[in-house]
Amino acid sequence: MIELNNIKIGGGNPLVLIAGPCVVENEKMVRETAAEINSVAKSIGIPFIFKSSYKKANRTSANSFTGLDPEEALRIIANVRKDLGVPVLTDVHTEQEVFMAAEYVDVLQIPAFLCRQTDLLIAAGKTGKIVNVKKGQFLAPEDMKHAAGKVASTGNNKIMLTERGTTFGYHNLVVDMRSLIIMRELGYPVVMDATHSVQLPSKGGFSGGQPKFIKPLAKAAVAIGVDALFLEVHPDPEKALSDAASQLPLKDLRPLLEEIKELDDLNKKRASR
Repeated sequence: MIELNNIKIGGGNPLVLIAGPCVVENEKMVRETAAEINSVAKSIGIPFIFKSSYKKANRTSANSFTGLDPEEALRIIANVRKDLGVPVLTDVHTEQEVFMAAEYVDVLQIPAFLCRQTDLLIAAGKTGKIVNVKKGQFLAPEDMKHAAGKVASTGNNKIMLTERGTTFGYHNLVVDMRSLIIMRELGYPVVMDATHSVQLPSKGGFSGGQPKFIKPLAKAAVAIGVDALFLEVHPDPEKALSDAASQLPLKDLRPLLEEIKELDDLNKKRASR
């Protein structure tokens, strides 16, 4: 189990929501989206960690939007934490980024493409922050023990492991639900990323997606039993500057979370018998 402010992640505690727009596009959108997600999560009774990438380093095309000025984007994320009183999470891609981002956020996230980068994982561990490691699209779930071990070698055991789909051919991902059980057996809280899992990678000069599968994947994962649900949420996904084809419309968040909460409550009730 990991404790973050008043949120307990794992150990049979209630499901946690990690959610927000893929990337910091502008301050107004980020603040308004974060406030709405927080309001929905509070009303349903789901602990909430805000997520947005201050920088997108893994874009399909060199012409794709990669973010605002890094310090400006991190300031916007930190202001969400200050204004709403919620923990915040962002991605890091290099050792240098780790130590800069750690000044602004509560959780450092290692992108799936970088989950084998030893120096990056060790640097993240050394900050003492919670480290969320996404399972590479190319990696077997049991092999995540090595990624977790690199972080843990620093003495930091505040580690989460995230499923986000596995490469299936050139332009498709599949989710092997067994991975949720396998990764949990490694001893760390497990997260289901139900939005990146519906991507269709590198369809031409951008990534596509099948958002109609976000809800069934999220429900299946929660039914199996996960500690947190990761959702990229945008007020108008079609106009999003990153991952436009795989983000959940903000208007669809409440009905999804209401079903998710029922499933999680049922799981916890059965587990306590």
